[in-house]
Amino acid sequence: MLFNSAAYLIFLPIVLALYWIIPSKWRTMLLLVASYVFYMTWKPVYGLLIFLLTAVNYGLGLAVSRSTEHKKKLLILTVVLNLVVLAIFKYAYFSLDLVNQAIAPFGKTLPNIPWQIVLPLGISFFVFEFIHYIADVYKGDKPITSFWKFALFPSFFPTQIAGPIKRYQDFVPQLDEEKHFKLKDLDEGFKLIVFGLFKKVIFADNLSTVVASAFAHPELLSGFDLWLAVYAFAFQIYFDFSGYTDIARGSAQLFGFKVPLNFSLPYLATNISDFWHRWHISLSTWLRDYLYIPLGGSRGGKLFNYRNLFLTMLLGGLWHGAAMHFVVWGAYQGLLLIVHKEFRRIVDPIVQVRSMLDSSAGRLLCTVLTFHAVCIGWVFFRAETFSSACAVIQKLLLVPDIVSSPATAFAITLPAITDPVIFMILPMIILVLFGGQILSGLFANKHIKLPEWLDVAYVASMVLFLLIFSPDTSPKFIYFQF
Repeated sequence: MLFNSAAYLIFLPIVLALYWIIPSKWRTMLLLVASYVFYMTWKPVYGLLIFLLTAVNYGLGLAVSRSTEHKKKLLILTVVLNLVVLAIFKYAYFSLDLVNQAIAPFGKTLPNIPWQIVLPLGISFFVFEFIHYIADVYKGDKPITSFWKFALFPSFFPTQIAGPIKRYQDFVPQLDEEKHFKLKDLDEGFKLIVFGLFKKVIFADNLSTVVASAFAHPELLSGFDLWLAVYAFAFQIYFDFSGYTDIARGSAQLFGFKVPLNFSLPYLATNISDFWHRWHISLSTWLRDYLYIPLGGSRGGKLFNYRNLFLTMLLGGLWHGAAMHFVVWGAYQGLLLIVHKEFRRIVDPIVQVRSMLDSSAGRLLCTVLTFHAVCIGWVFFRAETFSSACAVIQKLLLVPDIVSSPATAFAITLPAITDPVIFMILPMIILVLFGGQILSGLFANKHIKLPEWLDVAYVASMVLFLLIFSPDTSPKFIYFQF
């Protein structure tokens, strides 16, 4: 079930009404059933897979908490088990292709997998939350003793497919709270859902037409045209994923739950490290806590630290997809982080340079450079293959001409770029991104309250745009494939 579908607009109010009507002792079970219904509308059989994986992790979590002699062995067993399940469903074909490429010079190939493997929705997010749970129980945190509460932790429908990645220490105690219906939660949750739908449907889905046209035929476009397409994708993926997160957070808040913030204006980052503190925050903190630090973190020498950074981002890229261009994207991010650390190590002792970088002009320059470094990485993320990504990168960096050379290029890009909706959504991007913050800032003083009519008008305008400018079809959220 998609957040941007009519089915969800029916499903959510029904579950919400039942949740606040029934006695509080049954609410956890209601949310658990609703979450499995939400998941199994896609492929019912994979609901059984998730349930079995949940049961195994629940039992092993209790075993880890109670064991003294075999605690570490049980931890390793649980982590390996989760990673094996993830590898089978997500990396089987990729691994087979890599092995076949390696043995092809010897005239040998492995047989094809005799059955079709379909990637279960959200399997990566389930596995990450299970590993977090087991690792923290191993460190001494109390396990979840109720199976039903544990089962709801990873399957909670607002976050089950694409996060944000939750920490059980934050989520499970909310199940024990005595919740009462609050108009404030209804108001804020509804606004988040509308805002998320607006970002997804109006911005991301309309920008996707430009991106798809350009990346389908990059050989017909100049470097200038491709830079426009890359900028479009940078904002498409931001609005798509942050829109999903807003809907998830809003849906959770309707039930009185708080889930982590996942984005904080990432394209205003002044360096790549700052970017990863603002982009997909729940993933970057997970990678830090359960991969980077266990690898050794910043302990040891400089090269050891750089190795850990590189491996963390490399594996983070592989987590995003079983394809070489995702691996290269992760490696690229790791190299950027290493270059940034080395640059700061060199220039920080130089007072004049540090002062220049900390000035308003210096910070602006750093923001522009960081954004473009991120955009180059997005090419590997968006391209269908590694070779096509390299072809796009070559044109972006060389920029052989300013105007598209083949006339065919105009036939491809102009219909998308000159669409009236595209022109109308550009000023709306500025209004929606910053209008709410500006209005809130103007009335931030505790003695001044934002006028209710202004708040209503702001949300109503987004609903109106959703009704008028929604494209005929709305594709799946980008992060549903991970």
